[in-house]
Amino acid sequence: MRIVIAVLVGLMLAASAPAQVQKAFEKDVIKTKGGDLEITFIGHGTLMLRYQGRVIHVDPWSRAADYSTMPKADLILVTHQHGDHLDTGAVAALRTKDTVVVLTKASAAAVKAPVVMQNGDRREIAGVTVTAVPAYNIVHKRENGEPFHPNGEGNGYVIAFGEVRLYVAGDTENTPEMKELKDIDVAFLPMNLPYTMTPEMVADAAKSFRPRILYPYHTGSTDVAKLVELLKDLPAVEVRLRAMK
Repeated sequence: MRIVIAVLVGLMLAASAPAQVQKAFEKDVIKTKGGDLEITFIGHGTLMLRYQGRVIHVDPWSRAADYSTMPKADLILVTHQHGDHLDTGAVAALRTKDTVVVLTKASAAAVKAPVVMQNGDRREIAGVTVTAVPAYNIVHKRENGEPFHPNGEGNGYVIAFGEVRLYVAGDTENTPEMKELKDIDVAFLPMNLPYTMTPEMVADAAKSFRPRILYPYHTGSTDVAKLVELLKDLPAVEVRLRAMK
């Protein structure tokens, strides 16, 4: 009898306990002629984008969110093979039979039936146009002289939501290819030392291709206030700070 009572009490306590709730994430809305583009700032190098009823996840990472509670993906974009960008568990949690998963060639073996995009490729996927931009290091290298992100292995992505072009740079420095970009409305540029860019590198890139809105992301412990100071005399570029360490 005592065992039965104990079980019943346990069940009652479990039923009354609050369910684990996904933390609230910051969101911005960018107006386009085709409707609102909603950007959800998951954290680190991870984003969720909603447009015309479709959901795009960029570099989903299980340490940034509980993906069992997140909206399923129409499109998943993975920038490169490092574990904080290519998380196969997060991809599996978001994937349906119709989800398109875009990977680099260096990442392709990790996920079943991916779409491989190499630097320079352009595709129409899930109602948007996606262009792969090279993402790599020039200055920052490992002790053996190898770049943290070698040229040719990683992608950034320019995603066209109608007339609005959003650039997610991935892990990269201010490469010549980045600085030659045109007509970028929204840019996410990494600033996680020593693996990506210094504030000076981000400012140099911003002054070159002049995105209308610039979000520093994947910032780690880098002082983002320094970037704001470096770009204070460039009113054409609005720097927006969000929780993207």
